Amino acid sequence: MSQFDRDRQNPPRPIRYFAQDESRFGLKTVLGRVITACGVKPIGAWQWLFQAFWLYGAIEPATGASFFLQFSHVDSDCYQRFLDEFAQQFPESLNILQVDNGRFHTSKNLQIPENVILLFQPPYSPELNPIERLWQHLKADLKWASFKTLEQLQTRIDQLLHDLTPDIIASLTGYDFILDALSALDAV
Repeated sequence: MSQFDRDRQNPPRPIRYFAQDESRFGLKTVLGRVITACGVKPIGAWQWLFQAFWLYGAIEPATGASFFLQFSHVDSDCYQRFLDEFAQQFPESLNILQVDNGRFHTSKNLQIPENVILLFQPPYSPELNPIERLWQHLKADLKWASFKTLEQLQTRIDQLLHDLTPDIIASLTGYDFILDALSALDAV
């Protein structure tokens, strides 16, 4: 069979770019600024409970597509499960996944799905990962909120994720330099 026939039978997959990260959500109150009258000390109820869960997420800045999973901790086993389920969610494309240099992202035991390519960002540069803006957006809605149980917090996070539309995600994460690079890629 010629190369031409193979290419016709297996057309190239579309390439999609996603930004991926993990964020901790816990019962310890997220503090923030409070507006008060001049000279009045702000008062807010807070708690120091150190129970938490982790939200693993991947977002596509160009379209606002997203994928999230909750785990009790961060390690290579959880990350493997995240990668496997992410790959199943977007099977028709070749998915470039921007990640930081976390140890579990570079584990020797990690088996990267065939439709995923990990793109490592420079060390100590979280500002380059667009999903960081999404974490800030979610946590802004949790400032001064107090939850008695992790289940209550998980319910609130589920509601916040449900309320995220692709347009909101794209507006938060669509950095100009990323969108320009992706449009240049499409032009080739």
